[in-house]
Amino acid sequence: MDELTAWLKLARAPGLHGGIVRELLREGADIVAVATAPAPLLRAAGAGDAAIEWLRGDRDAALGADRRWLEGANRHFVPLDSEHYPGLLAQLPDPPLGLFVRGDPALLSQPQLAIVGSRNPTPAGRDNAAAFAAHLARCSLTITSGLAIGIDAASHRAALDAGGTTIAVCGTGVDVDYPSAHTALAAQIAARGALVSEFPLGTPAAKSHFPRRNRIISGLSLGTLVVEAAVRSGSLITARLAAEQGREVFAIPGSIHNPLARGCHRLIRQGAKLVETADDIFVELRALLDTLEASAGAAAGPPATAQGAPRGAGTHVHDVGDFRPALDKDYEILLDALGFEPASVDVLVVRTGLKAEEVASMLLILELEERIESYPGGLYVRRVRK
Repeated sequence: MDELTAWLKLARAPGLHGGIVRELLREGADIVAVATAPAPLLRAAGAGDAAIEWLRGDRDAALGADRRWLEGANRHFVPLDSEHYPGLLAQLPDPPLGLFVRGDPALLSQPQLAIVGSRNPTPAGRDNAAAFAAHLARCSLTITSGLAIGIDAASHRAALDAGGTTIAVCGTGVDVDYPSAHTALAAQIAARGALVSEFPLGTPAAKSHFPRRNRIISGLSLGTLVVEAAVRSGSLITARLAAEQGREVFAIPGSIHNPLARGCHRLIRQGAKLVETADDIFVELRALLDTLEASAGAAAGPPATAQGAPRGAGTHVHDVGDFRPALDKDYEILLDALGFEPASVDVLVVRTGLKAEEVASMLLILELEERIESYPGGLYVRRVRK
């Protein structure tokens, strides 16, 4: 048995996670020895009966299918000991033994923000998710979510439309189309981002899979932004996991009459950061990045490279100072047309020659960046920075 086959066999063992295997590796065994270890040794390390039974059986057919799948383009398996395994995820007490990836595995170690929320959002909630995802993606953050209908899908699409990158963490095997309505979106993410799962190929959707998926969404990310969520929802599970993992939790407040705002309001009462603009996120992430890099540097010595290269223990994070991009030409034109006197969307359309929907979208981004302010009556004005 070679090392890849050993990792694949361990990854298919029910209930087995990286914490158990790390314990065995610390005792001097290599990964092939772990995959073929006797039952008493596995049980002493924390492996359950189902995992032991799987490892003791003949699994050549399943492992052969995995190997054949990996021969296809853009398909990868990233084991726990790989240089591509994300450092933030490795910090968990129960990290995945490995990740099946359709797309670019290097993205796993890029700075990420998770955006999660309701599967049945309000139009405003969907728009907020898209606006934040697009802006943050343009600011070099990879947007991570769960490919679900609603806020997840809006965030993935907005990141792609903005020319950024996005990661979808699946609650199934990465070769399973779920939900089926997102088959085309999943293909786009695989081509320009990454689909990721700890579940073996062919694993169908099951209710118990999604809390496990959620720990990976939060575990990959520097922070989690909750856009809309009911009091009892998977999004709040992701937020709780993020807090337990020492990551930041952000929440967008809403109307007291909106039941989908109640989950966000509960998070804010429990200590989540109230978010009104993208800068609210950047300030907190800067502090978290400094802490992570300091701890990583203490463990691994001085930074190995410059120019935002990975530093220490595989954290692979970049300077938050890179997050505020220069405006592109159309945004500069719009700001020049706006000036410091209030103007409406219709006036700006005439002044710039841009389409009304383009102006409205750009104004939202500029307001999130605190470059402009909105006035009653649908008017906007340039913000004077002090």
